[in-house]
Amino acid sequence: MSKKDSAAVAVIFSYINEKNRPYSVQDVFTNLQKQHGLGKTAVLKAMEQLSVEGKIKEKTYGKQKIYFADQAQFEEVSEGDLKAMDSHISELSSQVQTESQSCRQLDTELKELNSSLTTEEMMSEIQALKAECFGYRERLEKIKSATNHITPEQKEKVYKERDLYVKEWKKRKRLASDMMGSILEGYPKTKKQFLEEVGMETDEDHQVTMPSV
Repeated sequence: MSKKDSAAVAVIFSYINEKNRPYSVQDVFTNLQKQHGLGKTAVLKAMEQLSVEGKIKEKTYGKQKIYFADQAQFEEVSEGDLKAMDSHISELSSQVQTESQSCRQLDTELKELNSSLTTEEMMSEIQALKAECFGYRERLEKIKSATNHITPEQKEKVYKERDLYVKEWKKRKRLASDMMGSILEGYPKTKKQFLEEVGMETDEDHQVTMPSV
């Protein structure tokens, strides 16, 4: 047997006794291949050799062979010892659950902290906001100190005058349109020709749109 084969036998024998549970060749290959670089053929040969030498047990289920440690090599465990082990396992499981919950809480806190601004970033943000506020105050002071303000009364007067002029505009445009319509009833030419002859300009000629009141 080569040194490589002997090493594979020793590794697999130690692994099966340590885990003390049934394994197929594929199971052992999958579990040990990455760490020890064992090929599947080498695992198969080693497990068959260990079985022939009686160092591990072998059972066949259908087309598959299962290998497991020889239980005779282990000390018998009393019922009391088994209960103590079960109790210890239960305690460890409870500790694992508690630690897992604590880890989840810490992970949540870490995510919140990572999404928050650092002290330096917060100070920089505060300075930027102060500068922005200062700019707004300067603009406000300039507006307050301006001399071209109008009173609410003056503003209201301007709006009323605007409404009056718009109404008058509409009225005169309607009258002019009615008059032109009467003339065009007996006019032998087109409306465009009539406007050119009398030299009349329309809002459309100057691209003017009448505002709504």
